[in-house]
Amino acid sequence: MKRYIVVINGKPSAPYVLEDLKTLNIKAGTFVKTEEMDDYKEVHEIPELCNYLGLKHQKTLPQYFAGLDVRLLAVIIDYFIIFAIYCVIALIIVLFLEERELKIKVSLAGLAIIPIVKLVYSIIMEASARQGTWGKVLMGLRICDEQGNPISFARALARNLSKIISTGTLGLGYLMGFFNKKQQCLHDLIAGTLVVKDRLI
Repeated sequence: MKRYIVVINGKPSAPYVLEDLKTLNIKAGTFVKTEEMDDYKEVHEIPELCNYLGLKHQKTLPQYFAGLDVRLLAVIIDYFIIFAIYCVIALIIVLFLEERELKIKVSLAGLAIIPIVKLVYSIIMEASARQGTWGKVLMGLRICDEQGNPISFARALARNLSKIISTGTLGLGYLMGFFNKKQQCLHDLIAGTLVVKDRLI
């Protein structure tokens, strides 16, 4: 049975089952969390509690935006994952080849397609239920639209293809994130996306 920790008078109160919550003076702005949740949320952010307590569900717009340093680290993690997988596959293929020259060609050809694999991987993962690549997931980040909703495949495609423009402007498209209050780079502005985190880290 799911248990809820409720903040009462500024202090977390012992876990309650759902039936106990009606005996407390819970309002839309009361902070609660379950044992599975990483951090507290206000009651109005949790549809199941709003329905049970007769409160109006209010979708909260994204408040915490990922800085470019955290985003860069997520990209590095993604490339590391892709490169590690490539190395394993290349090693297996090379073991079955005899000609040294052919081994070198296969290895170099594989390196050339890594950026393409990263592009496809990013599009698929950002449009998935995870809302981000494994690098972003590990850093606690996710991609959403400007209302905080998951993005479609088309929007993920537009976002990632627009990175060509961000890169083609000598990186100025990325540097725009430093001057944008929502940390949006040029490709985020083009696609109407945000890179957010649920809480400050």
